[in-house]
Amino acid sequence: MSEFFASAPILLVVIVAGYLLGSLPLADRLSRRQDIDIFSTGTGLAGSSNVWRSVGKVPAMIVFLGDMSKGALAVLVAESVGIKGPWLLLPAFAALAGHWRSVFTGFRGGDGLATLGGSTIALFPVLGLASVAVAALVAIGALRMPFTTLLCIVVGYAALVAFTIAYKGDTVLAVGCGGLGGLVLTHAIVGHWRRRHASEWRREPGDTEGVTERSGLR
Repeated sequence: MSEFFASAPILLVVIVAGYLLGSLPLADRLSRRQDIDIFSTGTGLAGSSNVWRSVGKVPAMIVFLGDMSKGALAVLVAESVGIKGPWLLLPAFAALAGHWRSVFTGFRGGDGLATLGGSTIALFPVLGLASVAVAALVAIGALRMPFTTLLCIVVGYAALVAFTIAYKGDTVLAVGCGGLGGLVLTHAIVGHWRRRHASEWRREPGDTEGVTERSGLR
């Protein structure tokens, strides 16, 4: 217990740092360079999938790599100051919270899938990379399908569990990553539900155009 209280100030600092890293508004800033408000087009999410469809492939790749880097850096910064084990999940979660509710964009953001992937790679440098690669292949194959986020999380986490069991990895961290994945999935589902109902409320009677596009779970 004394060790926890001794490290609590450092832990608080890395949590705040993780949130600020996650809050970096890459999708918003790159989209505005093309005079596009990413929050008012497509799914309304500040993520690489929406940037891909609404802005372009190159900006989307930059956003994807940048969002992954935010999650990875949150964990690596914590490790650099001595945070270890399951406590690393806290700055990883903070990065997700920053991506969901960025202080730089009026507390708007994306679903956090790429940020979660970056944290996973930092927590599991080899097994996590392999798991994220599997999830990325699913994302590319299902880019225009509904429920992309659901597919990526389920397949990616299943791969991480399988790799952890096969290669005797850290099961506690693997379970923790599963918890983070569940939070990302829950956030995506709630956001989908809110966007769908907001779209239905705004549209004129008999007008169905655009509802599917803006309410898709990505």
